[in-house]
Amino acid sequence: MLKVFADRGGTFTDIVVVTNNQIIIDRLSRHPERFLIVSLPNQQWIIVYKLLSENPEQYQDAAIQGIRDIMGIYGNKPIPTEVIEVIKMGTTVATNALLERKGDRVVLLITKGFKDALRIGYQNRPNIFARQIILPTMLYEQVIEIDERYDAHGNELIRVNIQQVINDLEEVYNTGIRSCAIVFMHSDRYPNHEQQIAQIAQEIGFTQISVSHQVSPLMKLVSRGDTTVVDAYLTPILRRYVNQITSQLPGVKLMFMKSDGGLVAAQQFQGKDSILSGPAGGIVGAVQTSKRAGFESVITFDMGGTSTDVAHFQGEYERQLDSEIAGARMRVPVLAINTIAAGGGSILFFDGSSYRVGPQSAGSNPGPACYRRGGPLTVTDANVMLGKIHPQYFPSVFGIDGNLPLDKDTVIQQFTQLAQDIQATTLNDCTPEQVAAGFIAIAVENMANAIKKISLQRGYDVSQYVLCSFGGAGGQVACLIADTLGMKKIFLHPYAGVLSAYGMGLADVRAIREGGVEQPLTQALIANLHQLMEYLETQARNEIGELPSQIEIVRKVNLKYEGTNSTLNVNFADNLVLMQQEFEVKHQSRYGFIQLEKTLIVESTSVEVIQKMDTPEEPLIIRTRSLDEAPTSVETVSMFTADRWYDTPVYRREDLQPEDSINGPAIVVEKISTIVVEPNWNARLNAHNHLILQRLSIGYGDNLSNSVNAKKQN
Repeated sequence: MLKVFADRGGTFTDIVVVTNNQIIIDRLSRHPERFLIVSLPNQQWIIVYKLLSENPEQYQDAAIQGIRDIMGIYGNKPIPTEVIEVIKMGTTVATNALLERKGDRVVLLITKGFKDALRIGYQNRPNIFARQIILPTMLYEQVIEIDERYDAHGNELIRVNIQQVINDLEEVYNTGIRSCAIVFMHSDRYPNHEQQIAQIAQEIGFTQISVSHQVSPLMKLVSRGDTTVVDAYLTPILRRYVNQITSQLPGVKLMFMKSDGGLVAAQQFQGKDSILSGPAGGIVGAVQTSKRAGFESVITFDMGGTSTDVAHFQGEYERQLDSEIAGARMRVPVLAINTIAAGGGSILFFDGSSYRVGPQSAGSNPGPACYRRGGPLTVTDANVMLGKIHPQYFPSVFGIDGNLPLDKDTVIQQFTQLAQDIQATTLNDCTPEQVAAGFIAIAVENMANAIKKISLQRGYDVSQYVLCSFGGAGGQVACLIADTLGMKKIFLHPYAGVLSAYGMGLADVRAIREGGVEQPLTQALIANLHQLMEYLETQARNEIGELPSQIEIVRKVNLKYEGTNSTLNVNFADNLVLMQQEFEVKHQSRYGFIQLEKTLIVESTSVEVIQKMDTPEEPLIIRTRSLDEAPTSVETVSMFTADRWYDTPVYRREDLQPEDSINGPAIVVEKISTIVVEPNWNARLNAHNHLILQRLSIGYGDNLSNSVNAKKQN
């Protein structure tokens, strides 16, 4: 049997398979350059495989092709689905559709008089000094104003004109629109009118009907409406993708990762839950593996080909209710992930006066210059130029036939030309490697600033945390990031290059339900909250369906001071004082003050039902060399760092044994990623095959001043 965990990223698709099939293992063992195979207890193995997310000449869907490659099925032969136990996936299909504005055509049905409410929004000004305000493009194509109204107390002021609604919807239906979003005033509490309209839309033939009181049953018309429109815009795209997968894998149990870090059955996967599907898998993988390694305070750092995702973890997953992703406002629980457009594929260019890194990405097609598709210079190319990536240790999957190594010659040639152009423009004498190092320094600063946003700016001392680095490009810059932030320890899991995919296998099935409250926190309210939470728990349990004994229930409330708009999430308790104290501690940490004279308001409440899943075990490895025998490097290469070239030993990860210790500069190569151990860092392997990087006790300012000097010269 096979358990398949897959993450379709912007550049690479990562696949992790747990199997007990000896025949598959024997066949794949003949291709060690393409597949990483790790033995587990009980006669099982883990197979790790990476392939380009987009390779139209070779295959239609990367995840399906990955399964075919692992199982050895070629051509158009059907996949023998009876041997696949489960597939757990994270996908960027919906995210890309939102970024590129390629979702389905949507009609918005909204209370009369509020036609432009979503366009007006909250009148936020992202750039307060901009004289020309460029509004984001709306996801809906048409608007129908419905003459209906409830007041805030549930009194029906205007009844729905059924015949008028039928006429308006049929007119829109005849234009080819099949997706509708229904958003009425106060429908989070009084949903009768929305239910009536949804019934009519269904009878007319609309195939996607997103109703706001189901999608986001909370106050605030604008954010509730935006979330509903996003759901209507993206869910049809997901449905088609799910149907495409299931058509090739009939009868296989298929699950998808949601933005809140939980798994859901494929048929229940909705647009509103899909935006952070891939990154969420990475957070789950990072948190669960870090906990297994004994780390409870973690900054997760996921650097892929297109973007970098960072998150903060201290005992429990951090979620946020209000978020803006790709220009779309959302009001559903999502993991608090800060994403920036800086990855291995971020394009480097000189604008005549300064170096620029991203936000444009070369993606996987054409990819970086070294990918042999005529792509531009990127962060990956800069690391090739600096000797931190070497073609002989990178998968040979490039060129027309997908069998050539990285092209180092074109990288040197293009950086040499760029250095000459910069010299001619600025009259600054700089070498190609100094130019490459300058671009890396800017990329590192951008990524370090992303981490500061979710840590230092929210009152957390980042120097007391472990940096859990993963993603295909994470190990190349982890030490530089930690140096910039003053962090002293880095954790690298053996599957760090594919941790987002591995995280799918470590995740639990989760269902979260929220309910609006908007009442002062008093002892009398506690009974009402209990009643609401029981209702929400029933809804969440119904979503999960089969519930074995291993169930965990988490109850939370969102509190805020009266007259304010910023909520903080605290654990629900029958004791009023406990909730107040937790709120005050969080408020003091986040904002630096508390207001004892103000009343606390319960804005909303949530119930999370967690169904624990079987997760892959991790084997212990045993040292066979004597303790005084150091690991042997496979070769010594030249690497440029801290403004000079170093003779740098290269070690293979599979050759290292527990208690092996390596001082930087050094390079540790794996089949799925490259780890650069910078000067003043030490790498040590433990019995779980975890690589722990520790900063040596040298003055922190020494390395910082080197970095600053390097930047000045660049």
